[in-house]
Amino acid sequence: MIVRFLGLLLLLALGGAWGVLKGSVLQTLAGVFLGALLWLVWDSVPAARLLRWLSRPDAPASLRLSGLWGELFERTRKRLRALEQKAESSDGRLQDFLAALQASPNGVVLLDAQSRIEWSNQTAQHHLGLDPERDLGQYVRNLVRHPAFTAYMDSGDFGHEIEIDGAGQSTSQPHKISLQVHPYGDQRQLMLTRDVTAVQLAEAMRRDFVANVSHEIRTPLTVLSGFVETMQSLSLEEEERQRFLGLMSQQALRMQTLVNDLLTLSRLEGSPAPGSSEWTDVRDWMQQVVQEARGLSAAIADPVHEITLASGPASQVAGSRSELYSAMSNLVSNAVRYTPPGGCVRAGWRTTADGGAEFFVEDTGPGIAPEHLPRLTERFYRVDRSRSRETGGTGLGLAIVKHVAQRHGGQVTVRSTVGQGSTFSILLPASRLRPSAAALN
Repeated sequence: MIVRFLGLLLLLALGGAWGVLKGSVLQTLAGVFLGALLWLVWDSVPAARLLRWLSRPDAPASLRLSGLWGELFERTRKRLRALEQKAESSDGRLQDFLAALQASPNGVVLLDAQSRIEWSNQTAQHHLGLDPERDLGQYVRNLVRHPAFTAYMDSGDFGHEIEIDGAGQSTSQPHKISLQVHPYGDQRQLMLTRDVTAVQLAEAMRRDFVANVSHEIRTPLTVLSGFVETMQSLSLEEEERQRFLGLMSQQALRMQTLVNDLLTLSRLEGSPAPGSSEWTDVRDWMQQVVQEARGLSAAIADPVHEITLASGPASQVAGSRSELYSAMSNLVSNAVRYTPPGGCVRAGWRTTADGGAEFFVEDTGPGIAPEHLPRLTERFYRVDRSRSRETGGTGLGLAIVKHVAQRHGGQVTVRSTVGQGSTFSILLPASRLRPSAAALN
């Protein structure tokens, strides 16, 4: 500051001296003005350098300036650096915030005051079929073309959620999205979406389950009540009385079987998966399954079925013996019940190409149409309801088989041809199978 002031005084003095030497007051004033002009030009050089430095985005980190301009440069540089650091910090926090929104299981869409899309995360893009680049800045009404959404946006009442069809909606694959708009800031809007397809399916399954259980129990109870009322109000011959008691016992057994299957399903769903420390010999329990099936065939079929055991390599399987036995027993008894008398049922096991195990049951029954195959393991699903009740099935057997297979890391497969028969298989991974001691010896 002092240097600049002294420089100004020096130039003014030199200009005034020059005018005095000329001997004219006007020339003296002209000399002083010329000195001030020279000082202004001299002082403007560092100012111009500072302005050029401020206007260049790739300006060097330092600039050699002295005096007041040098001090101004240093203070400006420090302030700009502080602003840059603050902007970097704010940008980092913004990126972290956007990353958190991006990872959200719910869809997030930011709308401006005109309901144009400013930003959306991947979940919302999947829910609504948005393109992150093409649809940026587009009116959301033009992209989400659903009557319920249009009416929702027109009403301005955002105190509740609405449900719309999701992107890729089809009859075979329903896709439902719950959506709600939350106003914020200066007339901006935050739109949240979530996929409620699974919730709706679970609720539908719960309703169907309750309805099916109620129906399955109500039918035998109606029969039992009717027989009890008849026996209480009428005098029956001993033969009729015994026949009624037999039918009542049959219906009571049907309800007991249903309750037992429900308890089995509940236990399978609520208990830990079987470990790999318990090994059981495959041949032992498979022979039991076949013997049980032969007894069932003798009780319900005339002539009896031809039931054979196709033994695979001597092996041991890791898991719950009781669960695996129950699953195979369900498959074999189903084959016996649905195969006409005198038909063939073949049960057994074999190793798969990847070293796993396949437990299978083949029959020569009526077969199953392709449209029914994907739903066979659903609870209470029946291909032929009247036929199922005649054979005494509860509609839960294949659901139990599926749960057992999944608890052992495997899966259930079905192959069937109408008029030729069916093959049901339980596939277990290689980690669940090993040669038995007899095979090693």
